[in-house]
Amino acid sequence: MKHTPEIPFAQRPSADGLWINLQLLADPAHPDVALPDAAIAVRDGQILWCGAAAQLPLEHAHGPRHDGGGALVTPGLIDCHTHLVYGGQRANEFAMRLTGASYEEVARAGGGIVSTVHATRKASDDELFDRASERLLNLLAEGVCAIEIKSGYGLTLAHERKQLRVARRLAEAHGVTVRTTFLGAHALPPEYAGHSGDYIDLVCQQMLPALHAEELIDAVDVFCERIAFSLEETERVFQAAQMLGLPVKLHAEQLSDMGGAALAARYLALSCDHIEHLSPEGIAAMREAGTVAVLLPGAYYTLRDTHLPPIQGLRAAGVPMAVATDHNPGTSPTLSLLLMLNMACTLFRLTVPEALAGVTTHAARALALHETHGRIAPGLPANFVLWALREPAELSYWFGHRPVRSVVRQGRIIREIMA
Repeated sequence: MKHTPEIPFAQRPSADGLWINLQLLADPAHPDVALPDAAIAVRDGQILWCGAAAQLPLEHAHGPRHDGGGALVTPGLIDCHTHLVYGGQRANEFAMRLTGASYEEVARAGGGIVSTVHATRKASDDELFDRASERLLNLLAEGVCAIEIKSGYGLTLAHERKQLRVARRLAEAHGVTVRTTFLGAHALPPEYAGHSGDYIDLVCQQMLPALHAEELIDAVDVFCERIAFSLEETERVFQAAQMLGLPVKLHAEQLSDMGGAALAARYLALSCDHIEHLSPEGIAAMREAGTVAVLLPGAYYTLRDTHLPPIQGLRAAGVPMAVATDHNPGTSPTLSLLLMLNMACTLFRLTVPEALAGVTTHAARALALHETHGRIAPGLPANFVLWALREPAELSYWFGHRPVRSVVRQGRIIREIMA
């Protein structure tokens, strides 16, 4: 069965007009300055003006009106780290871990990333699209307006291409901003066991150039870890990406301190993600490079990790911290970015302003979308969410609850205002 929106995106009503009776949180980094009795003027899918309704310029006072009923309004949320396109699932590994099996023991039993690789290779484009659509719709229902989708479960040119094409197709079908990240260096495929150098040659010399030429890649990522790829192998991928003018990201310091963050910073990486074992040297390098730290509490929770990311060190250094779902079938099978907000606060002790900036302004920067997403401001695309909430802290406070009243995404009303 195909799972597509009940109404095709192109047929959704326009958000053009004046949105009134809003409690506007234009800058999520400062939720204590939400503007009461605010308005947003939209035309041709763009925000023309926003501010106190009493100061509305006359030229924006005409046309359709949308009464927000006093709803809290934030920018559209951004999930800046997901592995949304894949085949199968790995609930059996969850059960194994509950009996004490380690990450490495699960992999030796035929599980782990390679298990999903087998299922993804077997799945057709349409099968991958249908399953990924189901997952995506859950995230969109919580106000997500932009998302990153990584490859990395194909590990051949044909199957990596298949994942990335499905990601592009999801963007078009659902009217959501999708940034694709090539993660060919995610795991060593079985056919290259014991020959990681040869596989990295394939990634750098064949996969990357071909997929870039097909305009399927927005960024390049590597899993740099003892069970994945070394610093030297990671740098080879970064060099190949740099030659093609592609920005890089890194799965860094999740299970150990490999020094990956410092390496990524030398290549001006958009983000370093996971970073539970990030060192002070890594923090300093990220600060100098302007690299975003992406926190992934879902994986931390699922793996029952106890080694917290260095939040205070990142905070003191002024390194921007984003929050994402890391949706994947093995270590973070969550489909709720709002739940990740709560976990970021309760497990990692982020403040409410930090958490909200983590799924808006800082998440936008982690995807190089900061000029168009993560804020409500004149000249930006109309991506905003109306919430049935009284104060911003409730976005992190509630979990297991979807308080969305209405969603405007890419200038169209995706969900009508609900009382």
